[in-house]
Amino acid sequence: MKTYSLPVMTDAQAAAALDEAVSQVRINLPLYTDHCQNHSSVNGIYPACENNQWTCGFWPGEVWLSYERTGDEAFRKTAETLVRSFADRIDRKIEVDHHDMGFLYSPSCVAAYKLTGSELGRDAAIKAADQLITRFQPKGRFIQAWGEMGAPENYRYIIDCLLNLPLLYWASETTGDPKYADIAHQHITTCLANSFRPDGSTYHTFFMNPDGTPSHGATCQGYRDDSFWARGQAWGVYGSVLSYRYTHNPEYFATFRKALDFYLTRLPDDLVPYWDMIFTSGTEEPRDSSSAAIVACGLLEAAKYAEGEEAESYRTLARQMLGSLAEHYAVRDHRPGAGQLAHGTYSKKSPYNTCTPEGVDECTSWGDYFYMEALTRLTKDWELYW
Repeated sequence: MKTYSLPVMTDAQAAAALDEAVSQVRINLPLYTDHCQNHSSVNGIYPACENNQWTCGFWPGEVWLSYERTGDEAFRKTAETLVRSFADRIDRKIEVDHHDMGFLYSPSCVAAYKLTGSELGRDAAIKAADQLITRFQPKGRFIQAWGEMGAPENYRYIIDCLLNLPLLYWASETTGDPKYADIAHQHITTCLANSFRPDGSTYHTFFMNPDGTPSHGATCQGYRDDSFWARGQAWGVYGSVLSYRYTHNPEYFATFRKALDFYLTRLPDDLVPYWDMIFTSGTEEPRDSSSAAIVACGLLEAAKYAEGEEAESYRTLARQMLGSLAEHYAVRDHRPGAGQLAHGTYSKKSPYNTCTPEGVDECTSWGDYFYMEALTRLTKDWELYW
């Protein structure tokens, strides 16, 4: 594995960075208790939104992490208010006909159940898992990302869904019903067979034929179909090791290693990738700090299962990534509505992709959350929300 000479974040630095992040969460509580936080900032400030975006689960995740750090009931009160909103959302089926149930319900409602024994959180998360498996396509064995079920233009899945699978593993563990984990296993088997190229790079989205055979890889948010969308690569790194956590299937850890090795070949000197890893240096293209935070979480999770020098190399690399983020990307002005990590990229238009441009060179809600998760991992033996 490639090594770097960057400074390694110490335990004391991690604690200080986490405390600074918690301070920003505290400032933001009045803005995002009865509302949620937009997917990305606008000029550095998050607009408030209704609980109807796929990203709304990350802000409650930040609040729960702040509660874990401080024990302050103000954080718990806000988080529980948000859990009630998520329970209402799944009960009334508000913008839930897509695959992002894990992103929504793991850091909000599963977290609530694990931290406080919330039955409301548990029940909402199980309902979310039930909703997620309605997207499963038996022909091809995958969870369709979005759109009308079976429509040829949407008969596909995306690599992001690897982070939705832990909700299904958790649901099987919690209910004793194997159907959720079985669908997770079928989906990741399809994903590993098609979404990871031989060199370890990844397709953002992969289309299947109506008969369930593989068709082709493509992008929506990457630069072009044959490039290497940074956040998709990061989902591949962290998502594969999360499935290994639940199954201990060696194929999943082998995929983690392969995806990580490719990711490391495309990094600039400060270990924070450009939004698409087809760009490596000497470019004015924007970075994506959120991808570095996601990969740091994957490295720290993988270190639990690796041995000796391999495990230590993962911890060292994660601390170097987090040190770079804290030093050069962390937001420190503490305005109401500000985020944690600057220089994230939600969706950048290129001549070759189909995305809607927004949230370019801004804070992103998931980047903020995974930055805090990674810092939390350095300060305690953390029980995952995933």
